[in-house]
Amino acid sequence: MEPGMKPKNPYLTDNERWAAVQARDSAADGLFYYSVRSTGVFCRPSCGARPALRENVAFHASIADAEAAGFRACKRCKPDQPPLAERHAAMVAHVCRLIDAAETTPDLDALAAAGGMSRFHFHRVFKAQTGLTPKAYAAAARARRMQQGLAEEASVTDAIYAAGFNSSGRFYATTPGALGMTPSAWRAGGRGAVIRFAIAQCSLGAILVASTERGICCILLGDDPQALAHDLQDRFPQAELRGAEGEYEQVVARVIAFVEAPQIGLDLPLDVRGTAFQQRVWQALREIPAGETVSYAELAERVGAPNGARAVAGACAANAIAVAIPCHRVVRNDGSISGYRWGVERKAALLEREASVVDEAAA
Repeated sequence: MEPGMKPKNPYLTDNERWAAVQARDSAADGLFYYSVRSTGVFCRPSCGARPALRENVAFHASIADAEAAGFRACKRCKPDQPPLAERHAAMVAHVCRLIDAAETTPDLDALAAAGGMSRFHFHRVFKAQTGLTPKAYAAAARARRMQQGLAEEASVTDAIYAAGFNSSGRFYATTPGALGMTPSAWRAGGRGAVIRFAIAQCSLGAILVASTERGICCILLGDDPQALAHDLQDRFPQAELRGAEGEYEQVVARVIAFVEAPQIGLDLPLDVRGTAFQQRVWQALREIPAGETVSYAELAERVGAPNGARAVAGACAANAIAVAIPCHRVVRNDGSISGYRWGVERKAALLEREASVVDEAAA
């Protein structure tokens, strides 16, 4: 469809409109409205109200036409307000801003009241929109404040309380997941952390593999080995980076073998650091078999965030462990290849390689 063009209206006859009303077809919302003579209200086609008799129903091209005919807006489907999905998105954005700005996390009742919903309904809508429960979102927001505070406050203790933790013990209980290292190491840009790395060449160009004591923390691809090294330094500016160790070259060789032949798998541990939502997305990526692809919308469904395709795309873009966390297996809804932080050409090459392996196995 050309930019600026309106979608074709398939509801041109009263029979087509009536069929849409009977089916409560949300695709018809905004294209027409219907009024019910016996109740004096007008509704969206998708309204969940009790079905009206056909002889009491009239159709209107716009809200203004329905109001001019003397009908008032239905209080259930609210046709004079934005669509439900937009209202939910706006409500969740408002609540997220409240959480981000609050010194202490509001409880669920307060958040639900701010959203104008019951506890249960608010919890369900919030998770559907963000992929996180309100509690998990608040924890992530608090971790972000902690990260900022470690750079700005006079001491780690000051940063802990400024971030909204009511005790240092409560913070230290969640520190590994929030920061990926100790607060003092984070405050010092990774000072004290030891990261081994090596750069080599593979069929996709230059490859950098780096590991902490927990496992592989980065697999970076590119054309310029020096740029990959700078990327690692930017991530951990004060960490002790150790390169050119003979023992670690073996790790790199295993990673390269996996890149070249994905069917062999990679049994090395990963040090995966990210928000709760990012980690859910990355885990879902690791469950996509080689040779298969999913769309961003499908992946959002898998992580329990059916309206979170954009957030899923952001989590894919934040992945720093190429191939082992296979964000290259996510494509557009039409199956075409979309952006890849290491280049769409590499994404296409990886997908082609994996597809050929599956074809050979099936032959």
